[in-house]
Amino acid sequence: MVETNLAATTAARKERLIALRKRKQAAEQGNGVDGPSHFAFKQRNFDPETRQLRNRERGEGGEDTVEAAVEGLAESILKEDEEKRKEELDLFNIQPKRANWDLKRDMTNRMAKLDRKTNEAIATIFRQRLQSMKKGKDPAGEVDLIAGIHAAEQERDDPRDAQSSDEE
Repeated sequence: MVETNLAATTAARKERLIALRKRKQAAEQGNGVDGPSHFAFKQRNFDPETRQLRNRERGEGGEDTVEAAVEGLAESILKEDEEKRKEELDLFNIQPKRANWDLKRDMTNRMAKLDRKTNEAIATIFRQRLQSMKKGKDPAGEVDLIAGIHAAEQERDDPRDAQSSDEE
């Protein structure tokens, strides 16, 4: 079994070598068997019409170099860095516009919970007053309810006004 495997391998190798020799001879004679070869010759530096080398100037547009691509990059980076440093050293950019902004930021979540509970408490008080008015059927109770609403609004607004005057 090993002998047949070796024989098959050698036969395949011989066939490949013969095909390679045929391709090589065809390429030397100029008539390709498989069509154009896998390598395409590009004549960048040679002019086939004049049969001489092409002279290229250094500043010609066809030349792409890294130096040309990053020509002004270093100066622009240095300029931007200097501008950033000037901005960072400005004392007005360091200090906050309001002294207690961090306290307000931390209190917003807590105040949201308190506002919700306050609104629920006010709603329950109004419900209780409405139920007592329905039971008593007192016409003066309507005036009392409106006065209670106004008083609650003033109490709610007054502490906020006092806090805002303290902040300033």
